[in-house]
Amino acid sequence: MTINEIQDELIEDFAFYQDWMEKYEFIIQLGKELPLIDESNKQDQYIIKGCQSKVWLFPEIKDGKLYFTADSDAVITKGLVSLMVKVLSGHTAKEIAATDLYFIEQIGLKEHLSPTRANGLLSMVKQMKLYAIAYQAKGI
Repeated sequence: MTINEIQDELIEDFAFYQDWMEKYEFIIQLGKELPLIDESNKQDQYIIKGCQSKVWLFPEIKDGKLYFTADSDAVITKGLVSLMVKVLSGHTAKEIAATDLYFIEQIGLKEHLSPTRANGLLSMVKQMKLYAIAYQAKGI
């Protein structure tokens, strides 16, 4: 699946839920399904700066594609990073760096997150794109 196909699928998934309590429960459930980061990668260098909660994000190249594993010490934040991993993991660095993440606005996350969570989400996006740009610069 392309990044845009995954985003479109998430937009459909979120449209199924009527209110934001149900949508938050869905985000929490996604966090529970997140493939966990290896404990050895829970190092300071993989902590996302700008998140109020602790969020670890580990990048790894396999077969020319960039994969992410992550974890957080907060359930909503873990769900948010899970959304980002679901959308961006398993694509080339070039695709990740160039993508427009329109699903965030279309599912209403911008309006329904607290300012600190919204800043954390932006920090996740920024860090994932920075990893992609760095790998792209290395010719990967």
